[in-house]
Amino acid sequence: MPDDLGAIGELGGAAAIELVATTLARRGTPADKCRNCSTPIIGPYCAACGQELDTHRETIWNLLHDLVSDIVSFDSRILRTVIALLIKPGELPLAFREGRTRRYMPAVRLYLFVSLLFFLTLSVTGIALVQVELREVPNAYTVKTLPNGDIAVSGKGDSNKVIPADVARNAKDGALSPGAHSGMTTDMHFFRRIGRFHQTISASGWARIQRMKTSILKAVGNDPHSWMARNALATVEKLARDPSALNGPMTTWIPRVLFLLLPIYALILALFYIRQHKQFYFVDHLIFSLSIHTFMFALLIIAVGAAQIFSGGIVALLVLLGMSVYIFISLKRFYRQGWIMTTLKFCMISFIYTVAFLMPAMMLVLFAGLIEG
Repeated sequence: MPDDLGAIGELGGAAAIELVATTLARRGTPADKCRNCSTPIIGPYCAACGQELDTHRETIWNLLHDLVSDIVSFDSRILRTVIALLIKPGELPLAFREGRTRRYMPAVRLYLFVSLLFFLTLSVTGIALVQVELREVPNAYTVKTLPNGDIAVSGKGDSNKVIPADVARNAKDGALSPGAHSGMTTDMHFFRRIGRFHQTISASGWARIQRMKTSILKAVGNDPHSWMARNALATVEKLARDPSALNGPMTTWIPRVLFLLLPIYALILALFYIRQHKQFYFVDHLIFSLSIHTFMFALLIIAVGAAQIFSGGIVALLVLLGMSVYIFISLKRFYRQGWIMTTLKFCMISFIYTVAFLMPAMMLVLFAGLIEG
């Protein structure tokens, strides 16, 4: 039935155009024909395909005028989209739902553009997503031999541990020999320039890494799952030489994983707002998910610049706070529920998505980085 009504409407529209064209012809005013589809044109545009009657072939000035008009129109559309994305939470998905699509860039195109801009910014500026700096800690722990032959290990944090003498005798790496020993620690740096951090591991530190590698490989032996340990050890060695060794693989995998998470976040939204399924289709939830993840990349672009001025901890806290506020306001504006209900759903949706999907996905990215790194 709807198809029949649509066909009747199209036939009625075509008949109306023909009727007006015939009337104008009888009055001595013949109607022009569209140069694109040959439909009679009543006005400056074709009612069938939208082709302009005036093709502006007279002067070069008209051609330049059209070019400038198109550029200005496109730029203003981008500007409106950027403003809506950054300072009007929920506006872009709301505009899509209400049919105001001509004002802004399409959601998928905007997501791809902003995410590409983020990784392009990292590449051009030479900034790494993360760098892992292995660092030696002098006199990290002290080893003493007790009168009964046991070994007492005490660390800087006054943590004491007693190792039985028979166990200590089996230790062949020198880590339990009496005296002060240096330890190893890691510092993670986000959004810092590649080459800013260098490993300063001493010869004894390298020897400790090699002893650890030998003992672990000996323990796993020919176990079928030993490939994981071998890759992890290889990555530790590469990080010991290059703090940015994980950056390349992570830059490759993060956009892929986050793109796969888009429909998952939309599905969670659909489940929490299932009572409004007649008002919100799945595509509405998907556009909302696209806008949230697009803003995340936009916020990370800002964070890249801020991390060059402020400490990484402060920037991370501000990103987390800004993202939370943005999502909360977007939920309130788009789904139009009360403050209490929006708060409850915001907390539950964020918890489920972060714990069940986002964090495992980031662990998967890190694992892929360990294998490829």
